[in-house]
Amino acid sequence: MISKNTIKLVKSLAYKKYREKEQLFVAEGDKIVTEIMNSGIHIEQLYATREFLDLHTTTNNPFISSIGEIKKQEIERASLLKNPQNCLAICKLPQPKLLPSAVSGISIYLDGIQDPGNLGSIIRICDWFAIDHLFCSTDTADMYNPRVIQATMGSFCRVRAQKASNADIATLINNSKLTVYGAMLDGDSIYSESFSFPAMLIIGNEGNGIRNDMSALVNKKLTIPSFRKGAESLNAAMATAILCSEFRRGSYSK
Repeated sequence: MISKNTIKLVKSLAYKKYREKEQLFVAEGDKIVTEIMNSGIHIEQLYATREFLDLHTTTNNPFISSIGEIKKQEIERASLLKNPQNCLAICKLPQPKLLPSAVSGISIYLDGIQDPGNLGSIIRICDWFAIDHLFCSTDTADMYNPRVIQATMGSFCRVRAQKASNADIATLINNSKLTVYGAMLDGDSIYSESFSFPAMLIIGNEGNGIRNDMSALVNKKLTIPSFRKGAESLNAAMATAILCSEFRRGSYSK
């Protein structure tokens, strides 16, 4: 049985201040929780139905402190989702990694991305394209927001977004001798660009784009041309996926 205090804790972890206070976050859904179980992230408490426990090996997992078998109705009482699944995990927040002194290949910097769904989708996109270095401004959405976790579909276990100041990014660019590309409305078409590596791609805020202090670091402005007049603009995650595909095309060798 899941206690009232645990339900209260789960509900509180929807908010960043309580995640930071408790040093915990919540993950739900069979796929996401299974990814966590195999990632090395510590699960303080796993609540799951018999159906889930029969399908997944949880015994002798050193990263699971406690397992509670409960009914689906109990998960529904505690869940932050509209359509709860068969499990809910209360996990320890991983300790933030130190920023690297230099990077190679392709890296991404998110300048003020506010929508948790966009951030989660971008983490998932980075996982697909094997982009390991994802940096975020300090005012970008919190990676452990439950909506971010859900949108990643478990990719956050492999791609950790790291918060970084403008000064940190400027130092990283200089140390790594990166060509910096910015996604901007007045940029050159991505379809006519020959990309240089190592590279950093900057994605701006959903409404305001890249801020002036970061745009000053951009060597090359890029845009995704629209092929239909009056079409609705792409959201940050859609644009990131298209840009990453073109970057990978540029770095691809058979």
